[in-house]
Amino acid sequence: MSAQKGKDLLLKLDDGSGAFVSVAGLRTRRLSLNAETVDVTDAESAGRWRELLDGAGVKRASLAGTGIFKDQASDALIRQLFFDGVLREWRIMVPSFGIIAGMFQISSLDYRGEHNAEMTFDIALESASAVSFTAA
Repeated sequence: MSAQKGKDLLLKLDDGSGAFVSVAGLRTRRLSLNAETVDVTDAESAGRWRELLDGAGVKRASLAGTGIFKDQASDALIRQLFFDGVLREWRIMVPSFGIIAGMFQISSLDYRGEHNAEMTFDIALESASAVSFTAA
């Protein structure tokens, strides 16, 4: 993958009707894909090197972002999802890479403002089931 503009990473949310809408104006974003390992090393492991169990462990996807809400409707939708603690389908569009989609829960929602600047927010999402990947 060649260099890409960070602003092109896009976060979309199912608005409850099955339609996916762009959520907020995220200025910074971070997508993390993680897989835990399961250590199966024992006294007979060659040279006592660690051995891992193939295909085991818990996988997860996390997204964090900072930005401004694009309108009152997107602010209200995200705020309500957070307070209700519901899972919703999200799509993370990564240019020249693909789309990661799945059920996510908002795990953190922070608002902040400075005296001489606009109000911003931080959001964190955690996957709540298997995520899919569709190559670009």
